[in-house]
Amino acid sequence: MKYIMMMHTPKGGPYQVAAWPQKDFLAHIDFMKRFHEQLSESGELVGAEGLAGPDQAKLVRAGKDGKPVTDGVFPETKEFLAGYWIVEVDSPERAYELAAQASAAPGPGGAPLNLAIEVREVMSAPPPQELP
Repeated sequence: MKYIMMMHTPKGGPYQVAAWPQKDFLAHIDFMKRFHEQLSESGELVGAEGLAGPDQAKLVRAGKDGKPVTDGVFPETKEFLAGYWIVEVDSPERAYELAAQASAAPGPGGAPLNLAIEVREVMSAPPPQELP
């Protein structure tokens, strides 16, 4: 079963890694590299990416003419998606274990961040339709 683990962080909150002291920033990046290696070596990693900050995000919709209409940047955003992992594991419980590990990434002073990691199954097909 495939799951996506999405790391959410409060905007202006504890996951502003670029503003951290160099030592703390490097410890955090080292943790993330080791976590990536662990998932790769276990064969559970399908993909992972860090994302640019919300100051670079745009919300896009199709206009009436079908052309893109953009909106943003959104200063009122309270949380943003910092990055994600897609893992293939045997059970939802294993995905939860991995998400808890990612959540414990070190922050300033080495204290665990305990960020929210949203875990959702990646669907391989649409859910079955109920017949009337």
